[in-house]
Amino acid sequence: NHGSVGLDSDYDVSLVALFDHEEVGSSSTTGAGSTIIEESVKRISMSLKGEDEPKDYLEAKIRNSFVVSFDMAHAEHPNYSSKHEKYHCPKLNSGVVIKTNDNQRYATNGQTGYIFREVGRRCGQDIQEFVVRNDCACGSTIGPIISSRTGMRCVDVGTPQLSMHSIREMGGTKDVKMAVDVLEGFLREFKDIDDEMKGEEE
Repeated sequence: NHGSVGLDSDYDVSLVALFDHEEVGSSSTTGAGSTIIEESVKRISMSLKGEDEPKDYLEAKIRNSFVVSFDMAHAEHPNYSSKHEKYHCPKLNSGVVIKTNDNQRYATNGQTGYIFREVGRRCGQDIQEFVVRNDCACGSTIGPIISSRTGMRCVDVGTPQLSMHSIREMGGTKDVKMAVDVLEGFLREFKDIDDEMKGEEE
C-alpha cells in the first residue's frame, strides 16, 4: 500500500500494467501493442478533469507521464565476456540495469536514463548500465511499443540474468529485493526529480 513506501501524501496516479504476448510481438488485444495503456490513461485523466482545465489537458497529462518498462537484462556471462562492451557488463546481485540502444530497440534516452539513475542515487541503490555491442543483434521490449504509441517518456530497465531464453535461465536472489527497492524509490522520488528538471528547463 502507499503508506508502506512513503506515499501517504502522493496525489499522482500510479499504474502497474502486466501484458500478455511480449515474447511473440505484443500485437494482441491484451498485449502492449493494444490500446490498453492509451485508454487507461485517457479514462483516468478525464475522470479527474476539473471544469476549468485547458483544452490540452489530456495531452499535458500524457506529457507528464513516465513509463518504466521493466523486463530482464543480459548479465555478463563468464564464458562469453567478450560479447559485452567493456563498461557495460551487468553482474548478478548487483542492481537493476538501465538498457540503452541507439536503434531504439530500447526506449531509454538521455533524459529518462538520468531520471532513473537519480532515483537510484536518492534511494541508495546501485544502477548498472547495458548497451549491446554494435556488431551484435539486440532484442527489444514493450518500452518502444508503448512509448511510440502514446508519446510517453520511457526508460527500459531490468534485472540481470544469465542464459536468457534458455532452459537454464539464472538470476540473482539479491536482485529481486534491489528491484523492489528501486521501484518503490521511483514512486517516491520521481515527481521531485521531474519537477526539478522542469524548473531547470524554464
